[in-house]
Amino acid sequence: MSAFAQPSDPIVIIGAGVFGLSTALHLAQRGFKDVTILDKQDYDEFKYSYLEGCDAPSADMNKIIRAAYGPETVYQDLSFEAMDLWRSYNDYIAAGRDLPAGISQRDEIWVNSGNLQMCGQMDLPRFERLSIENMRKAGQRHTQVVVTEKDDVDRAEKAGFGFAVDPFGRRQRNKPYQALLDTSGGFVYADKACRLVLHLARRAGVKTVLGQEAEFAGYHEDAQGNITGVKTVGAKTYPARLVVVACGSWTQQIVPDMDDLCEATGGSVAVVQIPKTHELYERFSPHNFPTWTYKMRDGAEGGLYGFPVDENGYFKIGYRGTKYTNPRALGTEKDRSVPVTRWSKPDSITRIPSQALNRIRSFLEEFIPELGEAGLHITFTRLCWYNDSFDNHFVIDHVPRKKGLMVATGGSGHAFMFLPNIGKYVVDKIEGKNGGALDYWKWRHLEPSQKAVNVLGEGRQSTRALQNHRLYQDDELVLGGTAGLSKKSRL
Repeated sequence: MSAFAQPSDPIVIIGAGVFGLSTALHLAQRGFKDVTILDKQDYDEFKYSYLEGCDAPSADMNKIIRAAYGPETVYQDLSFEAMDLWRSYNDYIAAGRDLPAGISQRDEIWVNSGNLQMCGQMDLPRFERLSIENMRKAGQRHTQVVVTEKDDVDRAEKAGFGFAVDPFGRRQRNKPYQALLDTSGGFVYADKACRLVLHLARRAGVKTVLGQEAEFAGYHEDAQGNITGVKTVGAKTYPARLVVVACGSWTQQIVPDMDDLCEATGGSVAVVQIPKTHELYERFSPHNFPTWTYKMRDGAEGGLYGFPVDENGYFKIGYRGTKYTNPRALGTEKDRSVPVTRWSKPDSITRIPSQALNRIRSFLEEFIPELGEAGLHITFTRLCWYNDSFDNHFVIDHVPRKKGLMVATGGSGHAFMFLPNIGKYVVDKIEGKNGGALDYWKWRHLEPSQKAVNVLGEGRQSTRALQNHRLYQDDELVLGGTAGLSKKSRL
């Protein structure tokens, strides 16, 4: 028997998020006939929507798409490949044939609104300078706009991206301003994207078991300890030649071998709802406003990002300057960070730390003071849980000393943009291929001489541990010092 899975072998994927969906679709497209996805969340009911009650990073309104990746050309190249597929998804929807429930011919998933990387300093940082150089080598220099360079700005305006050069009106307010605009970037509607890929996977023959009956209860093993299937709380066993664990921030709970490689961390999200009848709605619409980041590599002082308004008027802002953890004792020698979700806190909206909310409020009050002036406030918040690897690279590999078990995880907050194509590389690994991007994503350990991008396993004493933070109070949702709160919508 071959050491690698064959098209006739049963493969079980645990998790129907980005890695799981993409892997399943690419397996089916490459001729694998017996592929099953298990996920305890019923995405048919929740529609991959946080607003509908779903709890997963993939369950979101929108995600940033960008190609400018500084020195990391492996992701730059992957982004270009993904963008071609994102456009093909738009074309599929526009054709109007065989669409999943809740998606109409008028919808689009990928929106090329541009991605603005604001620096917080007048000297262009190293990351942005390397983005320009590497995009130039790829023949894409024309997509990179330094907002203080007249020729670049003129080119952006001619290409229809004049609105994205200074969308916060920094110069009009006589504020210091430097940024790099990537006109190849933009965003995708995340929940719709996942629903479409789930639909395409099913059409290609992938079987899905969603809901409580699919919740993981353990592995089935043979006498030699090889993994030969998955047992669920529904008292059913799913035989498998290979089990692929793609559970995002839940992965370490069922593959504890990963504790020194990845950790569940929470990013903070706040949403301001702008009514469609409000004059600011049009200003922040996708054809007038780009996706943006602010000081993404400046630690707790930065790490902010955001989007145009969506169809419901939700104006989303995120903060990843501090990546919070939730260390809990789980019968291991040390604590493990586990996600906090609405499932673990029933009937409540997850509140973010006051520290994070203050960062978001400070940004909004400095960069978009008109929100507070208009009496708008932060409508709701959430913690969005990721699986950060110590070096910010994905993990796509077989688990050492666990024959029959593989992981596809470690998204580190930037995997969603590769939903259309990351599964291609997971299937390459399943088929025994190596090299190229897969060398970045192999099972690995932090070497003594290596500095971690993301420090893992700091435990309950960490300054990032949620139990060491005060969660916000309602009066902190006010913007611009506006007195009083109007009634806030609840999910």
